[in-house]
Amino acid sequence: MTRGLKHRLSFRLTRDTVLIAMVLGLALNAVQITLDYFSAQEFMDADVRALLEISVNPASQIAYNIDVRLAEELLDGLLRHPATVDARIIDNRNNTMAAASTSSPVSPYRWISDELFGSSRVFSQELHVSQFENLSLGQLVVTIDTYHYGLKFLERASYTLISGLLKSLILSASLLGIFYLILTRPMLSVIGALSEVKASSPEKIRLPVPPGHQHDEIGTMVGIINQHLETIDSSLAELRTAKSAMKNYSSELEHDVESRTREISDKNEALQRGNRALVKAKEDAMRRARARANFLASMSHEIRTPLNGVLGMLGLVLESEQDAAKRHRLQIALSAGESLLGILNDILDISKVEAGKLNLENIPVDIQALIEECATLHTQQARKKGIDLIAETDPDFPGRFLGDPTRLRQIVNNLLSNAIKFTNSGSVRISARYSADTLIINVSDTGIGMSKEGLRRIFSPFSQADTQTTRLYGGTGLGLTLCRQLVERMHGEITVESKEQQGTRFNVSLPLPVYDSQSNEGSRQAPEHLSELPAASISLPPPEIDTGAESSETSANDEADSPGQRRLRILLVEDNEVNLMVASTLLKKMGHHADVAKNGELAIEALQSQDYDLVLMDCQMPVMDGFETTRRIRSNPMWSNLPIIAVTANVMQGDRDDCLACGMNDYITKPYSSSQLSAAIMRWAPPLAPQ
Repeated sequence: MTRGLKHRLSFRLTRDTVLIAMVLGLALNAVQITLDYFSAQEFMDADVRALLEISVNPASQIAYNIDVRLAEELLDGLLRHPATVDARIIDNRNNTMAAASTSSPVSPYRWISDELFGSSRVFSQELHVSQFENLSLGQLVVTIDTYHYGLKFLERASYTLISGLLKSLILSASLLGIFYLILTRPMLSVIGALSEVKASSPEKIRLPVPPGHQHDEIGTMVGIINQHLETIDSSLAELRTAKSAMKNYSSELEHDVESRTREISDKNEALQRGNRALVKAKEDAMRRARARANFLASMSHEIRTPLNGVLGMLGLVLESEQDAAKRHRLQIALSAGESLLGILNDILDISKVEAGKLNLENIPVDIQALIEECATLHTQQARKKGIDLIAETDPDFPGRFLGDPTRLRQIVNNLLSNAIKFTNSGSVRISARYSADTLIINVSDTGIGMSKEGLRRIFSPFSQADTQTTRLYGGTGLGLTLCRQLVERMHGEITVESKEQQGTRFNVSLPLPVYDSQSNEGSRQAPEHLSELPAASISLPPPEIDTGAESSETSANDEADSPGQRRLRILLVEDNEVNLMVASTLLKKMGHHADVAKNGELAIEALQSQDYDLVLMDCQMPVMDGFETTRRIRSNPMWSNLPIIAVTANVMQGDRDDCLACGMNDYITKPYSSSQLSAAIMRWAPPLAPQ
């Protein structure tokens, strides 16, 4: 029996689901539009403030020089902003020095924008020049028409509402089809099969299980009906037993064989489903790992690119600044930037360990010397707090081990720094011993200690023992997380014992083999990442203090005339203005001549018109990136031997390989120092011609 659409279960399920989805969708759309409205308000204010910020210095100079022509040019430039309808410079006597205005756009939707944002807004900025900070030269006044921002908001809101409605309609059609396919049609099939069962001979009919429903409720229902039909058949068969015993026996045997075959088939199908699920889970895990690697690469590039500019410009200003107070403030800013870089490195190291992409070295390392070096590094920190720093090792401690000195130094430095930070009096002690093929390092202190709750979360990223600790002592909570992950990556174990106000003790156990120069010489493995290129540090050391005995020109000439190096013509390919300024200044200080190209196409044009000794190539650029540019350069035989050095903010595993694969010769990472850039250039600079 066929029922109408409104009486079908699939239609009712779709109707109820879509109604709920539409209500929730409208509510979410309203929230989204509300948030977008406030965001549009903030963006409008920030956009106009940014416009004033870039215009206030020229306007101040114009007001100071009373240059009406330049004032008119500046105001005409401000009117090019789509929201500006009036701009004027008012002197300190409240007279208009220059003004420019334009008409507001007319639109039938303008009244909505005016209701939401107002028809216009006026922004002003006081004008001063650096020579006379306390002297007001007047004001730069800008009037904007809010319709430019309101129209964009209305477009986004309309799109949100229309797309939400379309999604609901598509969802309705999709659910109706899905429910029909997976519910209504199988049920109609079962009903149709049941309608064909004759009351006079029900044992002759078996209902087919709809495809794909062998193990759900529909399949179960069909199975139960078939069982009842089989029961009727069995009852009739028992009545015929006396007449055909052999025939019934053969039928039962055949039924058992079919049943066993069905069971085997079901188990085989279940096994195949399990295998498919495992394959899908593996593919999903690999996809997530790739997505995370791409995110880390993007994050590293986006943070390191501006950070390179910040640290580089601070270093350049610090080198030329003679005033001691200003140098001190600049040094504080540079140290803060380096601390930010350290936090970034910790985050990337943690992410690399979690993704299994952190390679460990396996080279000889003097643990005793490493511990003494780290203790010496933190001695000044301990002395400032008035606490004792004690380092000791067993008398029979082995000379050298096989391991990764860089990561071991990270572990020891983090533990010592942590212990000194949270110790206000008493001592910090680090000791090392070797027992049962295991290196054991202990770091204990007499500091503030931790509660049981703090011990449970001390190794979690971005967390400390409690919020009070964070307020009093600061820190990101990444150090101990990185220690735990590095120790586990070395197949070791790190544990902690602590009591509040009584101190803390960290125990690190690492299964490091003792290095024997005779037995280990042939089996020692070189670190993979040092096999082709020298490692490029990613931290900027503090710049040396300029004594003023010689000019910048003198040091540049000295460096350019050093043995094996000459004044080079270098093509600098970089799209970031700040990084371009930093690199150009460093190259000039080295005595080199640098030409600039802001993308790959301009770089190729420059090479076609001028011979260069070396190319410094950024990797991420608009129009044509560094990889494609290098491949095109290498395709020209005339440039096959031209040295190309990658200068990039990408520091993830595989970035160096990508640079080498496309034809680059070397690889340094941002932020970089003058010495690192100079070393890379000297490695690939053409030698001086013989005299």
